[in-house]
Amino acid sequence: MSHKRCNGDVVEEGTAERGPRALRAEGALKAIAAGPEPQDRLRGILEQTLVFAGAALAALYTPGDDRELLCLVASAGVPRTLYGVRDSYPAEGGSPVADAHRAGEAVWIGPEEFAGSAESRHVPSSGFSLAVLPVHGDGGGCLLALTERRGGFDADDRECLGLIAEAMTCPTPPEAVGTLESGDLRPDAFTLAMDTGRAEVGGDILRLFGLAPEEFDGKVETLLGLTVPEDLPSLMSVTESDHMTIGERELEFRVLQPTGPPKWLRLSGRLLPGGDGRPARLVGTVADASTLRPDVTDVARVQRLAAALATAGTVRDVSQAVVAALRRPLRADRIALAEVENDRLVVTVLDPPDPESWPELWRLEWRTEWPDAPVRAMPTLAAALREGRARIWPAGTGDLEPALADVGPGGLAVLPLPAGGRIAGACLIGWDAPHDFGPDERALLTASAGLAGQALMRAHAFDAEHELVGMLQRQLLPRRLPKLPGAVAVARYLPSTAGLELGGDWYDVIPLPDHHVALVIGDVQGHSAGAATLMGQMRTALRAYAVEGHPPDVVVSHANRLLTGMETDLFATCVYVDLDMEEGSAWCVRAGHLPPVLRHPDGSTEIAEVEGGPPLGVVTQADFPMSPLRLRPGTLIALTTDGLVESPESDIDEGMDRFAHALAVSAPGHLGLVADALLGNARRNDDVALLLVRYDGMALRPLRESWSVWRLPEAVRHARRFTRRTLRSWGVPDDAVDGVLLIVSELVTNALVHTDGKVRLDLTLISGRLRVAVADASPRTPVKPTSIGWEATGGRGILLVEAMSATWGTLPVSGGKQVWSEIPVDGA
Repeated sequence: MSHKRCNGDVVEEGTAERGPRALRAEGALKAIAAGPEPQDRLRGILEQTLVFAGAALAALYTPGDDRELLCLVASAGVPRTLYGVRDSYPAEGGSPVADAHRAGEAVWIGPEEFAGSAESRHVPSSGFSLAVLPVHGDGGGCLLALTERRGGFDADDRECLGLIAEAMTCPTPPEAVGTLESGDLRPDAFTLAMDTGRAEVGGDILRLFGLAPEEFDGKVETLLGLTVPEDLPSLMSVTESDHMTIGERELEFRVLQPTGPPKWLRLSGRLLPGGDGRPARLVGTVADASTLRPDVTDVARVQRLAAALATAGTVRDVSQAVVAALRRPLRADRIALAEVENDRLVVTVLDPPDPESWPELWRLEWRTEWPDAPVRAMPTLAAALREGRARIWPAGTGDLEPALADVGPGGLAVLPLPAGGRIAGACLIGWDAPHDFGPDERALLTASAGLAGQALMRAHAFDAEHELVGMLQRQLLPRRLPKLPGAVAVARYLPSTAGLELGGDWYDVIPLPDHHVALVIGDVQGHSAGAATLMGQMRTALRAYAVEGHPPDVVVSHANRLLTGMETDLFATCVYVDLDMEEGSAWCVRAGHLPPVLRHPDGSTEIAEVEGGPPLGVVTQADFPMSPLRLRPGTLIALTTDGLVESPESDIDEGMDRFAHALAVSAPGHLGLVADALLGNARRNDDVALLLVRYDGMALRPLRESWSVWRLPEAVRHARRFTRRTLRSWGVPDDAVDGVLLIVSELVTNALVHTDGKVRLDLTLISGRLRVAVADASPRTPVKPTSIGWEATGGRGILLVEAMSATWGTLPVSGGKQVWSEIPVDGA
């Protein structure tokens, strides 16, 4: 077979000997050869390496000015830094590029052979196959191609690579870029000195930036200052020599306009090496992107997709970015993107989203929002996924099952999304009208598939880690809130969506004796596993101190001393409210936290004026004063953390005012809806905790009496007499009194015999249930004996209490304990 190449056109003999893929590649190369610009032809030919040869990266090297270096002039595919591909190679060196250039023959290297070469030291991973083919004519050069497929480049791939190398044209000489025949700069061209930042810019470019020639001072910073700030990072990668590599680059960016939206411009540039091979000068052109043809193979489209995928955190974000990048330029009628999980196609995004737009099988497999279809129901799709190569079926293809044919009656493209050596998902693109698939579209689909696959795998890992973080966070918070007599409590927690770190916000509702309840909300400094661990410790400590029966200021003071002694650099803030359900009063202690917000029954709101102490863990001996709160039935107490009320745009006082206003206009009849409404506009750059309690008042007030038991010989008889007199006044039936007196005798006797200090007897009656409680100064809990012999003189008291009580137990109370028993007294 003989070949003759002229300016990118390929004239061949023996076409009948070529395979189907080589014939398609040949047709695509012929179409590209008719392109208007040589540089567009070069880029288009390189992209065919990705489409027809299965390459992940393709690059063209040509001799430099001194012919001592083979310099990179253009590349396509994934970032070359992933494979250690360099800007230049010595022409007389031992690299595969230099070997192919000197010998004028193709070099084929597999993973094992490359791992043993000297070049492997400069490569992060050697699990790929490499091909280098000489490019003849116009000074010569080399085409380099890389693939990660296990078998490397097969016979069809090598045939296509040979065609592509023969069709390759060398780029315009560097000195001629952006210049006229007279040597003057073209109106749409620029040149930038990389060492000084001085730029020479054509008049057309200055007009696009809104500058007159006399207004431009020759500094690149002047032009950068007129661009949209969000586009500066991509522009800086071009204008800073340390960030840009030798070769052709193209990107789109926006320029601010005096009125109206910013204007899109397209920059095409080439970084030229200096005398020692280092970058010295950037030359290129800038044009109005809106006047250019909407070519789906533009590098800018892949660039935009890559930028969108770089910021996509979740699987849904990745899917939406891919759909947004492909549907409009491809003029597709429907796109589906799905993950492949256990032989099932788990769809993450459908466009359009309504079931009527999709085939019947998809509608039958609909699961909540999207379908979840088995891959085995679509064998053609399963085969495409196993092969791992983009497949295209034009209109009229008769070998498709209905589940796929109805997705694209006028044409169907299936893109397996590879990542990490497996297929992470698939993208299906369908057209209703007959669609002609050109080489440009094939190149866009291939490039997009690789980007989407990697992003999908990262997002899947992010989703899994975020779910794990959320699960750990939920385990540190109360699973459910207790039912309260005379009040309703609702809580919400929103984790931060900024990263995967655990938050330190928490809340708690702690039932206490005598119809008291403690409301707690707090925030540990920082977002980390350490902050979450400390949050769990502080929540447990506050609950333990509260259940011991300490007053609110002592509870918070104990927690402060505990935190200061833990040798941590973190601190915490909290609010502790001890609410008396019977009286409708509360005591509030604030440790560096936001105060409670009260919504009164008339709809007015009030940010409670509560004295505050320092955050926990800052000062060992700190005072935490108590402030009283009065609550009428219907009052709503709202406790929250700073993540809900603080933002960069406003200070925390303005946020508290907004929070109070939102509480005022809410309907407190359904606290769940109120909580959801308050969190509706929450910023997710910080975690948020919210605790709402509506105090309704107790419909039935308990009856209470107390008796201080003096340590006298007849103390037990006095306690029994007090109990009998109290029960009679409460109307307790006589047949229930004897059992209660027996329990009082045993509990008071145990307290007097086994403890020192004060002893107090408390009686409480509510809803036909009597509670007998005896408090003493000893923390030791009475132990129920496992067995008692006939000769034993004690130990039967607790057994009698257990037998006579419906339920009994002990509570720690201010350094001592309280032993209590509940007895039903019907008729009271």
